[in-house]
Amino acid sequence: LVTGQPYNLHTTHHHLLISLVDGSYPAASNHHLTYRPIIQKLTRVATPCYSSKVLKMAEESEYLKQSSQLGNIARPQVAILDFGSQYSHLIARRVREMHVYCELYSCLVTAEELGKHELTAVILSGGPNSVYEEGAPHVAEEVWKLIEERNVPLLGICYGMQELAHVFGGKVAPGLKREYGKASVSRVEGCNSPLFAGLPEEFIMWMSHGDKLHEVPEGFKAVAGTSNADFVAIENISKRRWGLQFHPEVTHSPLGKDILKNFVVNIAGAKQDWVMSDYANEFIEEVRAMVGPTGHVIGAVSGGVDSTVAAVLLTKAIGDRFHAVLVDNGCLRKDESVKVLKRMRDDCNVNLRCVYAQDRFLSLLKGVTDPEKKRKIIGGTFIDIFQEEANKIEAESGPCEFLLQGTLYPDVIESISYKGPSATIKTHHNVGGLPASMKLKLIEPLRELFKDEVRELGLALGIDEVSVFRHPFPGPGLAIRILGEVTAERVKILQEADDIVIEELYKSGHYRLIGQAFVVLLPVKSVGVMGDGRTYENVACVRCVETTDYMTADFYHLPYDVMSTMSSRVINEVRGINRLCYDISSKPPATIEWE
Repeated sequence: LVTGQPYNLHTTHHHLLISLVDGSYPAASNHHLTYRPIIQKLTRVATPCYSSKVLKMAEESEYLKQSSQLGNIARPQVAILDFGSQYSHLIARRVREMHVYCELYSCLVTAEELGKHELTAVILSGGPNSVYEEGAPHVAEEVWKLIEERNVPLLGICYGMQELAHVFGGKVAPGLKREYGKASVSRVEGCNSPLFAGLPEEFIMWMSHGDKLHEVPEGFKAVAGTSNADFVAIENISKRRWGLQFHPEVTHSPLGKDILKNFVVNIAGAKQDWVMSDYANEFIEEVRAMVGPTGHVIGAVSGGVDSTVAAVLLTKAIGDRFHAVLVDNGCLRKDESVKVLKRMRDDCNVNLRCVYAQDRFLSLLKGVTDPEKKRKIIGGTFIDIFQEEANKIEAESGPCEFLLQGTLYPDVIESISYKGPSATIKTHHNVGGLPASMKLKLIEPLRELFKDEVRELGLALGIDEVSVFRHPFPGPGLAIRILGEVTAERVKILQEADDIVIEELYKSGHYRLIGQAFVVLLPVKSVGVMGDGRTYENVACVRCVETTDYMTADFYHLPYDVMSTMSSRVINEVRGINRLCYDISSKPPATIEWE
């Protein structure tokens, strides 16, 4: 819907369509709020993939629009052109880690769009295609002219290097051997390339390619090779262009960050001035100018890191004219609404009201077992309640013209990336969803930030570390961690088990090392023995993953003694569970959440 590209309508991905305000929901999980009105419109015409009719309808729908690009044109940037690599977002992260601002674009970006920005450097990402094949993506000729006219330094990575070589007369063809995994890269004798400044003569890098460069384009020279390929690094000093066959952006390339820094900072001269405290002050001034001295902003919050940071930013900008709404849907963690009210209203001075709607949600979920139906019910009911509260706030305080939305930069990346692997490894979108009849304009304070930058911003704003480093929590809450029917009894069982697991992770010092941790209550019962009696109760499963971007994740290797303590406590303290399992699946092929 966002990119204009067809997307397979798989039932487990309906929830990609629409979500609301809290970036902690979609940016870090596979589940978030879906909105009944647009879902109903779409399902009436849905076919095995989204047809042009569906896409046209989405373009013309009366829902709040979300732009697909960032708005700060004046800020100097490194532009990353994405050819569909699953690593493209990692390039952006590595550049941001240097405190250098960058943006990611589709490789099909026009010169008109790119030319609006002050470009410090351009990086071409990897991709799954072969540059010599028909239909392979290429940088537009006008973009190459723009780079030439401005003398912008350029670095091509993997497919990006092959694109560079292909365009300027080199020969790219299949290699006799494919090269995947770690490889020893050797600098050419006498090589003094500025790209490798400070690196040894040989170093380990991560390869992932079948094609390779057979002839170097005119004006370039080889500066490094491997036993399998003579030209894994090339350069044209006079034109300020470099190419790498390997991936310096992945963690498997130990010195990759050094190479990227050599290019971005030392060669391109990018300023390392992307600092969160400065960003906060800049945003506060922008919001004050946008909202004016009397305007009001409304937003839904969950208490997660994204909504907390966004809410504190708005509060610092306009005080009580920001109205936050927390909806307790009966599927939150144990005592969550009480804790969020204390943390955000009492400690952070956010103008926050809580709507207690547990009975309303649970009554609608009665008898529902399909996860998509759960999402639709919760999402639709949430919208109904949010609109009711918005009407109350407007009656009390006057018109609210603006909506706070917790879009993160990975959401933006998904909307602009070139189709390919990076379009299928999803960090799901915050994409509008409220009726345009509310006449709300979006304010997206986190739109330019990755998750780790949101946390850094939270600390800069003085938010406590416990709040800043909380794990993500899905919009539908425990409803999609209770496989099968959601009842008050089953919610209570899961709340207690989840609370024990999180407490033990804090006690053992593992919480901060884990990207996301939770318990799933399975629709399965097992036989057990407690004392002299036989039990026949529920099975639960603990899920802990380590990840930096939530696009991919590995199961966390939790020590056995911690598992043992969790199991003992859950089975003994939570009535209704007599067996605890541990999920050892990685993403992909599994997802982080179970539903």
